[in-house]
Amino acid sequence: MNDAATSQAPAPAPARAAIAPLLAADGLCASYGHSQVLFGLGLQVPPGGAVAILGRNGAGKSTLLKTIAGELKATAGTLQFGNRNLLASTPEQRSRMGIGYVPQEDAVFGSMTVRENLMLGAVRHGGRANIDEALAMFPKLAQRLGQAAATLSGGERKMLAIGRALLGRPELLMLDEPTEGVWLGVVEEIADRLQALAGRMAILIVEQHIDLALRVASHAYVMDRGTVAMHGPSADVRDDPRLLTYLAP
Repeated sequence: MNDAATSQAPAPAPARAAIAPLLAADGLCASYGHSQVLFGLGLQVPPGGAVAILGRNGAGKSTLLKTIAGELKATAGTLQFGNRNLLASTPEQRSRMGIGYVPQEDAVFGSMTVRENLMLGAVRHGGRANIDEALAMFPKLAQRLGQAAATLSGGERKMLAIGRALLGRPELLMLDEPTEGVWLGVVEEIADRLQALAGRMAILIVEQHIDLALRVASHAYVMDRGTVAMHGPSADVRDDPRLLTYLAP
């Protein structure tokens, strides 16, 4: 018998399983009253690393985060967090699922102290989260624990809002303009912290500082008039000549 005829070729190596996204939107639409803002938008956020959302003012970036957080009701499309349908969930339920959200404005309770704001972030875990975790990330806050949040600088309020959100142990942290109105030195400090966080959790960031956003994020989506105009690895998006067109006022 011919050995060559009877020998079997080695079995092919099993295909590498694709990593399922932590957050996935498809055909997502949202409106303010009769004014539609999101038009069939789709995006994915992996379970680790940062994704940036870029675009000019009015492109729908903040609306997208509000829709994911549940502050604005989607009018069409699907929105999945893991294997869970977010569209059937309240904002409180989404927070308990593991979605942390730091809005662009009114992200802290001004009349409460820094310590009290941080303790609110631990509520999701029955108060077990230690505020020292937030203080280790943003040491400036340790000097302000008894101070009313309203008296903090803009950068310190941003740090407080991020630190409080992190104490909720989110799987996904969404940040809307975390460096807006912040002094340059503090911008760099926040950027460094976000880069470190992206190594251990999922982050979705809306940011006008394009260089910062593309440094922190490994993937970027560029929005235009409520849709995704382009997306890809951050390095590719940075070098794409179309980027300036979609960012121009």
